[in-house]
Order: sequence, then C-alpha cells, then structure tokens
Amino acid sequence: MTQFRKLANPGPLGLSSFALTTFVLSLHNGAMGQPFGTPPAAVLGLAFFYGGLCQLLAGMWEFAQNNTFGATAFSSFGGFWMSYAVIISPGFDVLPTLKEAGGTAAAHGIGIFLMGWVIMTFILFLATLRTNLGLCLLFAFLDITFILLCAGEWTGVHNVTKAGGYFGLFTALIAWYIAASDLITRDNSVFTLPNPSLARNTGRNHLEDGKTEDGN
Repeated sequence: MTQFRKLANPGPLGLSSFALTTFVLSLHNGAMGQPFGTPPAAVLGLAFFYGGLCQLLAGMWEFAQNNTFGATAFSSFGGFWMSYAVIISPGFDVLPTLKEAGGTAAAHGIGIFLMGWVIMTFILFLATLRTNLGLCLLFAFLDITFILLCAGEWTGVHNVTKAGGYFGLFTALIAWYIAASDLITRDNSVFTLPNPSLARNTGRNHLEDGKTEDGN
C-alpha cells in the first residue's frame, strides 16, 4: 500500500501572501503616503512572487489536502496577482498599449478586468456562508473592494478608488487575522484567536479541512 506524507497546512501562507500584497496596493489606491496616481511600482515584486507565486503554490498544496475551496481561492488569487503584475509591468506594454488607443480605453479595460473579479469573488463569498466568520467577512470586504475599484476606473472619480483602497486595507487585516488564528495554537502560544464557526456542525469551518474554531 502506498504511503503519502502528510502535508502541513498551507492556509496561513496563502492568507499571509494575499494580505501583505493587498495591504501594499491598498495603501497606494487610498493615496496613503504618496500622491494619488503614482505608479504602483512598489507592489510589482510582491504581486509576482509573494501574492502571486507563493499564493499559487499554497493553492496547489490545498489540492493535495483535498480542500477544493482553499485550492480554488488561493490558486485564483495567485493568478490574479500575477496577471495584475503583468498589466502594470512596463516590460509587458499592456498599459501603454491601452493608453495608445486613446480616450477611456485604459480605464475601461482595467475596469472590465476588475469586474470579472467582482463576479469570481462573489461566488467564493457564497461558498463561505457555512465556514467561519473571518472567512465570510474576508470575501465580503474583498468583493466590496473590487466593486469600488472597478467603479473608480469606469467613472474616473478618484474618491471612489480611494474608498476601494480603504476597504482593501480592512480586507488585508482580516486575512492576516485568519492566518494568525491558524498559526497561533495552544501548542505554540499562551493564547489563541477566536474565529467563530458558521457551520451547522463544527469541524469543517476553516480554509483547511478538520480545523475547528478553537484553533485545534
């Protein structure tokens, strides 16, 4: 009989990589610490490697854990960050090509890209309603963030984009909290972080299977 090595929980890696990359981009979108409209070059490396590659790997490891939701969410948003990095990277000429078309082609093109993620995030949100409170709030805030950023691109109203940045910051903090609630256990710390279950029967309420709300 073939024996398979048990994998560690990839959830905290996927959540942390998503959180940090979202945090940095949201500071940019909210014009916190730099003028509005500054190119988001600071997020490029994170989008390619931490939010992109590391989160994609976390998704692949969730497949090995037989966790369909975690695999889909992490792999999808790993792909989101990589594709976003391609859009803003000067080496790929995506934005310059859109801007050469003139008018609102660039803003509308990015808005369409973001609208696709509004739909995808809403589907994932529906799949969290029987998981836990943290995960449900994470995807609710993320969907609002995408809606505001999409509306900001389509309308050209800077304050709408800034609002998307503020909601993105809350989203990042929620993701970090869930990651911390998975990492901080009674085995390695003197306290744990609560993440109330929304499941009818506890025991399958986290990104990874078999994790209960008390962190064990």
